[in-house]
Amino acid sequence: MISEKTATDAVLRGWKDEDIGGMIAVWNEVVDEGNAFPQEERLDENSGREFFSQQTYCGVAIAGGEIAGLYILHPNNVGRCGHICNASFAVSSSCRGQGIGELLVRDCLEKAKGYGFSVLQFNVVVESNMRARRLYEKLGFVQLGVIPKGFRMKDGSFENICPYYHEL
Repeated sequence: MISEKTATDAVLRGWKDEDIGGMIAVWNEVVDEGNAFPQEERLDENSGREFFSQQTYCGVAIAGGEIAGLYILHPNNVGRCGHICNASFAVSSSCRGQGIGELLVRDCLEKAKGYGFSVLQFNVVVESNMRARRLYEKLGFVQLGVIPKGFRMKDGSFENICPYYHEL
């Protein structure tokens, strides 16, 4: 069972087509929770394959033969701001608290630098997402400020957004 695995048991690698079903399941779980991703639309096999294919890089963590988590990496902007990248992370609820997120973020920092980016910026970190915020701060990310009521939660209420960045 995945929940018995730890981050040290996870294998990180770039995504493969065979991973698409597990990636979509983990991504949709976070979308459905409605408290971290701005997306509201669930991915299906076609939209998921297209979405993940459009990213600069997608990393997956495999534990117990299943997708335990993933991240997407892509430019945050273009032109004069093209050196700044953005990423999103999703960890299966059955694998949270086991260090998978930290493995994904550390891998993302390395991959971003390898793709020539010099800054990794998170535009949307919900203020109440303390697990993610503690991890980002532990890994050297700096909070840029607060955007009041910038995120609409699943229940319709609004929470603050705390953007973060990390120089690579």
